[in-house]
Amino acid sequence: MATIKKKNTAEDPDRILLIEDEDSLAIGLAYNLLEEGYEVKVAKDGKLALEIFKEGEFDLIILDIMLPYIDGFEVARRIRSVSEQIPILMLTAKGGVNDRIKGLEIGADDYLVKPFHLDELLLRVKGMIKRKRWYRKSRETRIFRFGDIIVNFDTLECKTLKGEVKLTVQEALLLRFFIENRGRLLSRKEILRDVWGIQSEVETRTVDNFVARLRKYFEKDPKNPEYLQSRRSAGYIFTANVTIS
Repeated sequence: MATIKKKNTAEDPDRILLIEDEDSLAIGLAYNLLEEGYEVKVAKDGKLALEIFKEGEFDLIILDIMLPYIDGFEVARRIRSVSEQIPILMLTAKGGVNDRIKGLEIGADDYLVKPFHLDELLLRVKGMIKRKRWYRKSRETRIFRFGDIIVNFDTLECKTLKGEVKLTVQEALLLRFFIENRGRLLSRKEILRDVWGIQSEVETRTVDNFVARLRKYFEKDPKNPEYLQSRRSAGYIFTANVTIS
């Protein structure tokens, strides 16, 4: 485990917990994150990562799946059980579609497939931290209602027929985007661009899996959604009537 911090910064840097057991990759990523102005703590196994996480506050988790002692899925699950808001960027093996789906279902906010371009990782990191900071500053105490659903974007708490749910920041941003664009067909590319800040040609499973998560929370029958409807090959449309108080 190592802590890397750029010296003489004008303000406290954003703190990243990098969980990666491959030495060369961990060293390279840590160095480049340092050059971008972040403070980085590195853990090379899941057990140590959870110990470090309990000791301090972080602005972002970069998490590999294949780890000694405790794998990345369990690490993400335990982090999510105590922190719904910290962004998690999961690193997955090439072709591991099921791993990516599982990671998103557990609560990861985004993923990158190995091998990846460094510039893309740095762009994802910047966007995720920026969105977390923006959400923290732009929270409101207004309550949104649709159907039997009550959503408080300030606390990220929702009341549904299935019980109370606490959203992650990324889930809240996506839901807010749908609400603000209710009645309008949104393509996956548009959602990726405006919610995730991703401009490049990337797989669309990220959007699909997050929509599946929202449907699981809010739809009586997620397989036959009433509010978050899909249009084949076109995208999604949010059809609920929303009241704000």
